[in-house]
Amino acid sequence: MTQTSVIAAHTRAGVRTLTLNRPDRLNAANDELLLALTAELRAADADSAVRVVVITGAGRGFCAGQDLGDVSGRGMTFTEHLNATYNPLIRTIRGLGKPVITAVNGVAAGAGASLALSGDIRLWAQSASLIEVFSNIALVPDSGSTWFLPRLVGYHRAFEMMALADRVRADDALRLGLCEQVFPDDTFEQAVQAYAERLAARPANALKLTKQALNAAMTGTLDEALDQEAALQQLAGDHWEHEEGVTAFKEKRPAQFVRDVNSLDQ
Repeated sequence: MTQTSVIAAHTRAGVRTLTLNRPDRLNAANDELLLALTAELRAADADSAVRVVVITGAGRGFCAGQDLGDVSGRGMTFTEHLNATYNPLIRTIRGLGKPVITAVNGVAAGAGASLALSGDIRLWAQSASLIEVFSNIALVPDSGSTWFLPRLVGYHRAFEMMALADRVRADDALRLGLCEQVFPDDTFEQAVQAYAERLAARPANALKLTKQALNAAMTGTLDEALDQEAALQQLAGDHWEHEEGVTAFKEKRPAQFVRDVNSLDQ
């Protein structure tokens, strides 16, 4: 277990869990939290023992968005602030060579909603909720919300959510495609860990290349996607994971995509 004042981090069975640790403020983001989270993600990407990253919140909230008191009166423009904090964080998550699970344990509002949507997998507690709250203070959604949300729910539903700032609760989030699964509050932490460990047992190189292919395909043409798939398939096929998968199939046994399971706990 490692812990800063704003991020708690621990690794179990190849899963690095990063917990936003400002529970008294519903984990509202200040510069320290945003920069520390980005640094922890980059460290996890470089750590061979880490196969999956989970981002969650301490206490009742996932992330209540920007801590307005932290930016009040600083003289920094909105653009400067976003380019120094939130934008590098979202780019790091999307570019990470490992799956990122956002485990939404409570309210995700404003930029916290953007963070909740940025994961490769989004798991919600039953009491979790999401609010695109920017219009309540006459601001534009940022930190990736205008990119993520319409791709999930369509332009018109995204605009309605952003314009009216209505709260979306877990059952509706699941129906709308804002999350993949919803778990009971009292078993949420254990359910997320079990899900993440299942993901950690999958072929890490293949998942890294799959994430790369999907990121490119989201903004590319079909021809570009086909070319990218062909190139990445060669990289996957040349990796030892592919040989193990084929051998396991022929031998009618489960494939072992983790070579040293003893190195996964730390």
